[in-house]
Amino acid sequence: MKKSKLILSSVAALSLVGTSACVTDPNTGEKKVSRTAIGGVGGAVLGGLLGGAIGGKTGRIVGAVGGAAAGGYVGYKMDQQIKEIKEQTAGSGVDVTEVDGGDAFLVNLPDVTFATGSASISPSFQDALDSVAASLVKYPNSIIDVYGHTDTVGSASFNQQLSERRAQAVANYLISRGVSAARLRWQGFGETQLRVQTRDNVAEPLNRRVEIKVIPFDEQDVAEAQAAQGN
Repeated sequence: MKKSKLILSSVAALSLVGTSACVTDPNTGEKKVSRTAIGGVGGAVLGGLLGGAIGGKTGRIVGAVGGAAAGGYVGYKMDQQIKEIKEQTAGSGVDVTEVDGGDAFLVNLPDVTFATGSASISPSFQDALDSVAASLVKYPNSIIDVYGHTDTVGSASFNQQLSERRAQAVANYLISRGVSAARLRWQGFGETQLRVQTRDNVAEPLNRRVEIKVIPFDEQDVAEAQAAQGN
């Protein structure tokens, strides 16, 4: 699982109190200017950086494991979890890809997750999302970021708010299915992270998506995080 050992420091979590800031696409690493809102971290901060996690990994790992000893986090196989999610969501439109040089993976929820302009998860997609949630419960040794994205139809301000509400809706849904809230953060990107540049409403569904980034941790990560926190 570990092809690199990149841990973001708290310096990466810069405050964005109502101002524009530079964020990095978790898929491509491309930096863009975006007004974002992030939930679960005490206000709006910069997150979603390539190779990292919203707010940084260290404190979140400690929060996710609580007082558990590091020795219980050996033997996790990310490739097995990816394989299972692909099998269990086959035919739903869910796409699963490795990112960050193989240190994390992205679960891409398609446009059909929500009705147009809505942040309510479509009943027809809940079975697929239930499978994702069950996998996250089965494999608890990870922290999870949820990213919301929209197309360019409508105003930028509406799309920003919509992306935030959709990301939060997915995060809340996962929590309702047993995923620990301590593992989750969410962020809205609006229309700033387009997969395709189009305004013809043909390929626009590729831009309307929610992504779940799963960032596994192992025994070494836990030990380092606990040491950094003085535990």
